[in-house]
Amino acid sequence: MHKILVMGAGKIGVTVAALLNQSGDYLTYVSDLNPPHELPKISKNPIQFIAGNIKEPEKIKKFINDNKIEAIVSCLPFNLTIEVAKIAHACGIHYFDPTEDVATTNAVTQLAKTSKSTFAPQCGLAPGFISIAANSLIDGLDEVNVVKMRVGALAQSSSNFLKYAFTWSIDGLVNEYIHPCIVLEDGIKKSIPALGGMESITIDGDVYEAFYTSGGVGSMTDTYLGKVKYLDYKTIRYPGHCEKMAFLLQDLKLRERPELLKEILAQVIPHVEDDKVVVYVAVQGYIRGRLTEKTYSNTLYPITIDDNTFTAIQMTTAAGICTIIDLVVKEKKLSGLVKQEQVSLNEFINNRFGSYYKKGIK
Repeated sequence: MHKILVMGAGKIGVTVAALLNQSGDYLTYVSDLNPPHELPKISKNPIQFIAGNIKEPEKIKKFINDNKIEAIVSCLPFNLTIEVAKIAHACGIHYFDPTEDVATTNAVTQLAKTSKSTFAPQCGLAPGFISIAANSLIDGLDEVNVVKMRVGALAQSSSNFLKYAFTWSIDGLVNEYIHPCIVLEDGIKKSIPALGGMESITIDGDVYEAFYTSGGVGSMTDTYLGKVKYLDYKTIRYPGHCEKMAFLLQDLKLRERPELLKEILAQVIPHVEDDKVVVYVAVQGYIRGRLTEKTYSNTLYPITIDDNTFTAIQMTTAAGICTIIDLVVKEKKLSGLVKQEQVSLNEFINNRFGSYYKKGIK
């Protein structure tokens, strides 16, 4: 079996390990300062927990070399991800992460230039699958005017003042709300503030709002620079959320005090397991001179696999990571610095891990 080390024993990390081990082709170790409250039960191929500290890289390198680890996955907070990439680079093994942090991805990209193995940053949901879906719609158009990528990780219902519940990392949430967003406007790459560009969007009869957040666009603005006039990524929320977050971040100036903002949000926003993930992509362009629009939409929900229940955000993110791992480690179809849009939608959803997304394929 292929041996994989996952750094970070949070919800995404343990889901990645569970999916890989359930396949029977991988033996996965999960490492963190402390073990999770509970690991998914994989009876024939249990997940191995290894206590480890990312601030002690030499110990991690020794474990990798002693156990012949082929790949390492960072499921740590975004500010620690680069340390995992440095370990992968030093050990000459494959590297994967789902981070939305732009500065981290730029640093990982630099390391990949001199890596002996494959580096695949931003392989999750957004960034990650959203780029794969968008690229599939672009394919076949003679000229592309507009690419809209929209994703929302939401509670299935919400009644609190902020119209929101935590389904994933509070660190990642605040990070995407305070950092600049990269877009293409009139074919030019621009940096614009988060929380702008408000729009109303209706999907399967449900009305949402969408607004700019950082990181979800992945490498698409570089891939399609000079080829697409307008390209952007926005986060989907229930109506009213953005206005209240803008009040906290801009009017109360909590953008300058992110740790205080996290503390406040942690006190008033609940965590939920009954979540859903909404994915929407629209591409507009020309085919033989005729203006055409192509769309992809999908709403995904929690799923139970072998008595282990995983939330929608766990599955959408982990399925993205595991699919890219499979294409690199087992199928050996990708190498070097991997951009998510290199993978076709058909190849992704026909992978045993990516098949979770098949519900929305038309």
